Amino acid sequence: MSDPVAPAPDGRATPDFRSPEFLRRHIRDTLAFYAGRAADPGGGFFHYFLDDGTVYDRRTRHLVSSTRFVVVHAQAARHFGSADDLALARHGLHFLHDAHRQPDGGYAWLLDWHAGRARVLDTTNHGYGLAFVVLAHAHAAMAGIAGAREGLDEALELMERRFWEPDCGLYADEADAAWRLAPYRGQNANMHACEAMLAAHEATGEPRHLERALSLAQAVTQGLASKASGLVWEHWRRDGDGPWTIDWDYNRHDRSNIFRPWGFQTGHLTEWAKLLLQLQARLAPAQAPAWIAPTARRFFDTALAHGWDAQHGGLAYGFAPDRSVCDADKYHWVQAESLAAAAWLAVRLDEPGAWGWYDRIWAYVWRHFVDHRHGAWYRILGPDNRKLTDEKSPAGKTDYHDMGACWDVLRVLGALGR
Repeated sequence: MSDPVAPAPDGRATPDFRSPEFLRRHIRDTLAFYAGRAADPGGGFFHYFLDDGTVYDRRTRHLVSSTRFVVVHAQAARHFGSADDLALARHGLHFLHDAHRQPDGGYAWLLDWHAGRARVLDTTNHGYGLAFVVLAHAHAAMAGIAGAREGLDEALELMERRFWEPDCGLYADEADAAWRLAPYRGQNANMHACEAMLAAHEATGEPRHLERALSLAQAVTQGLASKASGLVWEHWRRDGDGPWTIDWDYNRHDRSNIFRPWGFQTGHLTEWAKLLLQLQARLAPAQAPAWIAPTARRFFDTALAHGWDAQHGGLAYGFAPDRSVCDADKYHWVQAESLAAAAWLAVRLDEPGAWGWYDRIWAYVWRHFVDHRHGAWYRILGPDNRKLTDEKSPAGKTDYHDMGACWDVLRVLGALGR
């Protein structure tokens, strides 16, 4: 194994990754990469950045980036008391309402934004996208932005009306412009819906949101997982009124699909481990099912057992049903979610070994993923940690996972603040 605690290439000493001061500073340093260049005065944010911060596409706007920028800045506004970030979160929320939101209440997945006008490039309605619309409004509401609570309730009602399938206890994934559901079903939309419901509960205190987060977690990590060797398979389908059936071949040969990759996703297993423990923390002791802690532990242990690269360090993207690595590339978000999960296991389950993984993953990230020259994290590295592209932050990234991991660790350390 390569030295996991080696200093960064520029010779910087390895910091104390468990220090709240380090985590807050790293969030600020990451935000600084986007400062002064991401916000478009004409509306919303630019979504495509090269390593040095150059914007290489000024017109295309993706719903996932538009919502994640709101989350990122709302969190900074709330926890740092930053007026600038509050203004940016408000700016982003206005763009969601004025550009992405459609006359039927849905939110356009992809826009061409030019001269103050939005042209819809993709009319598909995505449950995954709506989950992030909910998440953005929840964080904006917690930051005190006017209208965010009303937008939250509206987005939740839309998800319920258009995508909720009560007989399955899960959300459908995709609908056309007329809201006709496609047969594809996915766990990813439901995982992020669980995340969004936890945030909605934090923002509103309404028990129904926590109850929905719990039911989603159970449906995916117990129900669906029971049909996939106890793990979370990504892709499913539903024909007519029948049950969800597993689709072992969906996107088997499409490695470029960033929202629907094939294989067991290392980062989704660790992300579920983190979400399960965050759910447990919000539930009253009498409400928390006994399966939460062992499932979180098993998901994390399995991800590290099959995903960790013992030669080069870091976690591979995915592994196949036979447990062989099917995509050895390293993605930023996989490392981020995994280090956050390690911290939650270490604290919530009193697992001292998890701190070892936390430090090891952070040291790997610090050496290979953090751009110590320009700021933020690289998006993707090859199996041997070589850079594969100079596109640091294309649509969907915004370093939401990377800063979010820091916030998650601060929360479990009891150092989050208000």
